[in-house]
Amino acid sequence: MSKIYRYIILIIALTCVSSFAFSQCNEFTKKDCIPLLSPYTFNGQLNNTVLSEGETAELQLTFYADQEYRILVAGEDQLGQIRFQLLDVEYNVLYDNKDEDFTKLWDFSVESTDDFIVRVMVDQNMNPEDTESGCVSMLIGFRAFGSRTLFK
Repeated sequence: MSKIYRYIILIIALTCVSSFAFSQCNEFTKKDCIPLLSPYTFNGQLNNTVLSEGETAELQLTFYADQEYRILVAGEDQLGQIRFQLLDVEYNVLYDNKDEDFTKLWDFSVESTDDFIVRVMVDQNMNPEDTESGCVSMLIGFRAFGSRTLFK
């Protein structure tokens, strides 16, 4: 009977720890990331996860013609530089932030409505004993094409 109680306590503890980690991730996203989308309008989808060094996550999204988009990919400081790529559905790389010194933001538009994949990668630390994990957020902002504010 005591084994059953141990398993129940273990399950409750794991559930509480994972809920706590995801709530911290949501707070990081809301507080530190969403404001960086300005002047674009946040699409309302909180796309975040806890990743460890060496892990990859992918998200398939639809981007529409006649819209300008901003992709923001940011991670907690302990993860270092976060790499992200935009791929078509056949996994051809269309953009890689590695080519732009690991920028967190990328603004773009598409010629026609289509599905794309955003791949997020956390580099592997050379020392596996020091592996860190942390929150990584991937957010999308949008605005009508041509609504860009121009300064003279």
